[in-house]
Amino acid sequence: MIVSAQSLSTLSASPPQQLRILNNANNGLKPLKPFEELLAEHNLKPLAACSIEVVQVNVGKFCNQTCKHCHVDAGPHRTEENMSQETFELCIDVIRSIGSAIIDITGGAPELNPHFRWFVEQVRSLGCHVIDRCNLTVLQLQSQPDLAEFLADQQVEIVASLPSFTKQRTDAQRGDGVFAKSIAALRKLNNLGYGKAGSSLLLNLVYNPTGAFLPPSQSEIEEDYHHELRKRYGIEFNSLYTITNMPISRYLEFLIRSGNYEQYMEKLINAFNPAALEGVMCRNMISIGWDGRLYDCDFNQMLDIEVGYGAPRHLSEFNLESLSQRCIMVGQHCYGCTAGTGSSCNGATT
Repeated sequence: MIVSAQSLSTLSASPPQQLRILNNANNGLKPLKPFEELLAEHNLKPLAACSIEVVQVNVGKFCNQTCKHCHVDAGPHRTEENMSQETFELCIDVIRSIGSAIIDITGGAPELNPHFRWFVEQVRSLGCHVIDRCNLTVLQLQSQPDLAEFLADQQVEIVASLPSFTKQRTDAQRGDGVFAKSIAALRKLNNLGYGKAGSSLLLNLVYNPTGAFLPPSQSEIEEDYHHELRKRYGIEFNSLYTITNMPISRYLEFLIRSGNYEQYMEKLINAFNPAALEGVMCRNMISIGWDGRLYDCDFNQMLDIEVGYGAPRHLSEFNLESLSQRCIMVGQHCYGCTAGTGSSCNGATT
């Protein structure tokens, strides 16, 4: 495997370098079958959008955590890439033109963007359902004492990452002390009614594998999470989503450093499931970057792969008809969403 230590040190911050590795561009790694070629072998049509029901807004890369698996390469040092008020206003114009939609807000820690609360209030006033991709520990920050109450007041669905119901595995992936803070945050949310039977406040958890393997059965691990979190901590939640780690950014770096890259990619390719293709998130969503650029999904966004095939590439050029019928830009990382039972922002696709 010919990937230098110097190259690895800048890998997360260099989408072109990540693409060279994924595309087997003279890096000494075992060649991989192109994703488009595998689709053709299965007599599948090129991937295309069928609607825009979800608008996913990545408000920036600033975060209070530095997780080892993060495909965004987010952290406390990413203070430059944050969505401005002007771009948020363009988002609202686009959302208004779409009509009723699901607004999926992500980051970074999206709540740390100074315009986050204003944006939530604006899109809620348009009748949109809002999802907040929350790392949980942000709810424990001294600078955010009433954040949980704000989310509850606005009826925001919370999708929160919790890679394990044990301290050791969670802290190994997300940082020392994260598990204890996450449990405290979940208790706070439960006290507000989140995740409780009969409550309209939705609390869904996300499981990401902590190593170089695919997620287990979503239904089986959800049952384990319900049992263990209730028994150990008295915590309730609605659903658990299993999401496959994408071979990009910090996780790609981990795979190469640990010598697992080729083996992991082979696992993804061998587990390709044509049925999973039907439910991938890019088919009914549009992803908006912090600077207003448009992407097919958040993973393409992190690789700087903008929408293509003549589709509008910026919020200022938004055209609902064109974007709703666009062809999807695919790459080798797409194997991650189509392996096994599939993977999307809402978990398994089959």
